[in-house]
Amino acid sequence: MDRLDLKILSTLQRDGQISMARLSDHVGLSLSACHRRVKLLEADGRISHYAARLNRKKVGLEIQVFIEAKLISQRKDDIEAFEAAIQDMPEVLECHLISGEFDYLIRVAARNTEDYERLYRDRLTLIPSVAQMKTLLCLSTVKEFRGFHLSDEARTSSKP
Repeated sequence: MDRLDLKILSTLQRDGQISMARLSDHVGLSLSACHRRVKLLEADGRISHYAARLNRKKVGLEIQVFIEAKLISQRKDDIEAFEAAIQDMPEVLECHLISGEFDYLIRVAARNTEDYERLYRDRLTLIPSVAQMKTLLCLSTVKEFRGFHLSDEARTSSKP
């Protein structure tokens, strides 16, 4: 990956609907060369998909919750049971295996506290390999994920 690829990726992270003509102008490549690079970035998996970024609150998901989960053991069966249960929960936005006192960090968005409580009582607490959970209610979001920091040049070129 070179400087142009980084610039293409940074631009697409900010605006996934940018036309190929505008993208090629922005990065300083011909239309065909830019298109070829984007297709290569898609083919090698550096671009995994395109999606719209939704406003959580405007789609009715008023609260965001982080849950720390500790498993009964680190046995393969317990880990696999937990991860399979989490995969089957569309309410779970993210789940990360972490180091430290807890084993996993889970992110959930819910309509309200009652909605989250239902998920907690009816689904999360039923996972047999979980020993302990700790819920952290997000009061406000200071900075939301907007894309990966790829390089100093990509960062400075993303400023309006």
